[in-house]
Amino acid sequence: MSASLDRAAWALVLLSGFPAAPAQSQTPPPSAPADQAHWTDRCADWDEWDKPGPPFRIHGNSYYVGTCGIAAVLITGDSLADAGHVLIDGGTAKDADLIARNVEALGLRMSDVKLLLHSHEHFDHVGGLAELQRRSGARLLASPKAAPVLTSGIAAPDDPQFGTLDSFPPARVDGEVKDGEVVRLGDLALMATTTPGHSPGALSWQWKSCAGGDCRTIVYADSLSPISNDAYRFGDHPAYLAAYRVGLDKVAQFDCQILLTPHPTASGMRERLLKGSLDDPAACRAYADGIRKRLDDRLAEEARG
Repeated sequence: MSASLDRAAWALVLLSGFPAAPAQSQTPPPSAPADQAHWTDRCADWDEWDKPGPPFRIHGNSYYVGTCGIAAVLITGDSLADAGHVLIDGGTAKDADLIARNVEALGLRMSDVKLLLHSHEHFDHVGGLAELQRRSGARLLASPKAAPVLTSGIAAPDDPQFGTLDSFPPARVDGEVKDGEVVRLGDLALMATTTPGHSPGALSWQWKSCAGGDCRTIVYADSLSPISNDAYRFGDHPAYLAAYRVGLDKVAQFDCQILLTPHPTASGMRERLLKGSLDDPAACRAYADGIRKRLDDRLAEEARG
């Protein structure tokens, strides 16, 4: 099975709309505990990474299955076609069991997760992928920069946070995903966008999720924050800095009705849930603009020495 398509194919997807199966074949049983209020009652802003939080429906066939402090997103496929589901991110090594239990709490089986994807290749977001891969047998796709990190469990030397990051259990990488490629699984189609900055191999994801005829474009944008070890200077790496800015521009231009991020509070997820809707068409641009200002402030600080 081909894991990805080129930009021309994605252009056709954009013109024709994301494929969407009938809502009744994409979603878990109605009895699944997917109430967003359960999550806001149990979880706080900037909560602990490994604190259990209940799963909830984001929209249509997309579900939050992560912890209170670290996101993991499940996109369910057409059960009639028996194609399986996609899971983005695996939290810390401790979080793998929590994520698996959240998937199962939705009335689904980990063995039906067929593809694993990632945001950025740090231990707090990919540390659980090896165990989730073991439980599901899923194929793991990674960006070219993230692939060697995922297979070794050790951060790359060119990562701005190199030397400060914990190692994690290595996983098996089954294929690579490049910028602008579309990952397909049955009726699901997710576009990968390279967004380096927070890490060299970071990816952001975009897909369409429908509940009947009510569709939303969902973006899972990487953390993108300009954090580093004490010795690293972003200004000393002009090529990396240029790619960082290009990624921010891409995020700002996304068709983005619902924004999610690896750390939920970074995109105000709990605040939006409390207001009664995750929808915010301006969220991606505001998120990118906020990160761009942080990057500019960081560069100004570096220039001052």
